[in-house]
Amino acid sequence: MKAARTGPQRYSDGYTPRDTAPSRARRDITLCLRTWGLDALVDDAQLIVSELVANAVKHTHTRSIGVSVTRHPDHVRIVVTDTSRTLPASETVAPDAETGRGLQLVDQLTTRWGSKRFRTGKQVWAELTTSKATP
Repeated sequence: MKAARTGPQRYSDGYTPRDTAPSRARRDITLCLRTWGLDALVDDAQLIVSELVANAVKHTHTRSIGVSVTRHPDHVRIVVTDTSRTLPASETVAPDAETGRGLQLVDQLTTRWGSKRFRTGKQVWAELTTSKATP
């Protein structure tokens, strides 16, 4: 992970789109949040980054995946970027389906989330309030 020199605290890294990318991203997000003293956000952040990175691996033909986490005064923003311009969409799934609920989970865990298309791909972002992390 690389630290930003100015502005809000920020860490980022890049991953090869393989099955190991979600676990590597979880590890890095965990280290970052614990370094900032935001241990209470770790579980939710791990689930969110796992889902977003896994979606990039599974549903796109991206050449690379970027993950960043930025600490603001009242929230943490997780951003996953890839080279696909296709935006994520929640699916309606059968009650007995074993997959397809990932974005619903992201929606439940976050203060807000969204996606943005760029000329070179897209970013999917999710925010967690830091008030959960303070006693």
